[in-house]
Amino acid sequence: MADPSPRDIRTRCCIVGGGPAGMMLGLLLARAGIDTAVLEKHADFLRDFRGDTIHPSTLEVMAELGLLEAFLARPHDELREVTGQIGDDSVVIADFSHLPTRCKFIAFMPQWHFLDFLAEVAEKLPAFRLLRETEAESLVRENGRVTGVGARDKAGALTLRADLVIACDGRHSTLRRAAGLKSRDLGAPIDVLWLRLSKRPQDAGRTFGRFLDGRILVMLDRGDYWQCAFVIHKGGFDALKAQGIAHFRAELGAMMPVLADRVGEIGSWDEVKLLTVAVDRLEQWYQPGLLLIGDAAHAMSPIGGIGINLAIQDAVAAANILVPWLTRTPGPVPEAPLAQIQRRRLLPTRLTQALQVAIQDRVISRVLASKGKLRLPAALRLLQRFPALRRIPARILGMGFRPEHVRGASAPSALR
Repeated sequence: MADPSPRDIRTRCCIVGGGPAGMMLGLLLARAGIDTAVLEKHADFLRDFRGDTIHPSTLEVMAELGLLEAFLARPHDELREVTGQIGDDSVVIADFSHLPTRCKFIAFMPQWHFLDFLAEVAEKLPAFRLLRETEAESLVRENGRVTGVGARDKAGALTLRADLVIACDGRHSTLRRAAGLKSRDLGAPIDVLWLRLSKRPQDAGRTFGRFLDGRILVMLDRGDYWQCAFVIHKGGFDALKAQGIAHFRAELGAMMPVLADRVGEIGSWDEVKLLTVAVDRLEQWYQPGLLLIGDAAHAMSPIGGIGINLAIQDAVAAANILVPWLTRTPGPVPEAPLAQIQRRRLLPTRLTQALQVAIQDRVISRVLASKGKLRLPAALRLLQRFPALRRIPARILGMGFRPEHVRGASAPSALR
């Protein structure tokens, strides 16, 4: 049976994607009184193996909004230094204790809890609407300009018409494809296998990575279980599967002997999720009536867990630039502020991606290709000899390049 005539919804700003960038930007725009609708294709935010690192730069944004105390009241873990094991050597890579921020740590919180928190706050604002189970399918154009999105919810087809459409729908962005925007692929020689294993009371409660000859394993402490990332060569998953699940369990147990008594919890490959790593960015992040930010504009490697925080910084910068236009000038948003947002966020994106690519090519790929005992690289030997140098990676990892701040940071009562 054919769908009935699409329903029309009118909003000032339509945000597609209820991830970190979309929810934060929706909150910031609605906070300024701008009528904003956020489309989220799922009924909730509960998805396994989503990034869950909330970096000091994002915690600073929460503080500027007057939300930090309530946010940190929710269950979370705090990481005050990054450690790793390279061969037989245990090293401290980054020390956050000297950051010029309120929170000198990375908060680990499941992403769905973070997004639930933002949703609860935003939905108290009269100008905010979160349309769950509503999936954007196409762009609506009139006279060469994006004027809305065609979408579908449980009731059928609908059209959201807006003065500005913002795509925050991730690295597999529907709107990115619909817009036909060109991207530059920076290359990623790795993929990541995500899995979970139970955590025992006697386990050391810390997040760390282990680098051995030809193998890399990162373990994230999730309270009652370990969220594990097993790094492999790009496209190597099929070859690994061909060796059998028993061989994979043995690999995990050999890398981390403390896990050897529980690798049997991985019953089949269905319990191992492949993340195909991509590092790319659009040449242009906008078209008339359309803006892309976050992973929709620039896919990041999982290295450092900084994708969430770069997306949040994009959202803050976008709100700072868009709010004056959206509140003072009626009608469609011109391209000038959209171009300004790209200029503002392009340098930190380039620098972050360049750093990720360098780590992929010069560290991770070499570890995966190594056959003998790993030696501690010279840079890490310096960090161990001169602990003050650990502040440099902490600054880059914890705050990023060009951290953004919320304009009008004294939050209205609705956000408290």
